[in-house]
Amino acid sequence: MDHRLLEIIACPVCNGRLVFDKEKQELICKTERLAYPVRDGIPVLLEHEARKLSQDEISR
Repeated sequence: MDHRLLEIIACPVCNGRLVFDKEKQELICKTERLAYPVRDGIPVLLEHEARKLSQDEISR
């Protein structure tokens, strides 16, 4: 994931910062506890496509 892209994209729900999880290929919003998938290098920033994160996942 291009670090420049991470500087300009934001969570579509809260407009907060997203963190890239390279292993899971997801963009994480810790505020909303959502993980957005990255498919074929393209972030899918749709709320209905995101999965809810557990408290353990947020703590990592």
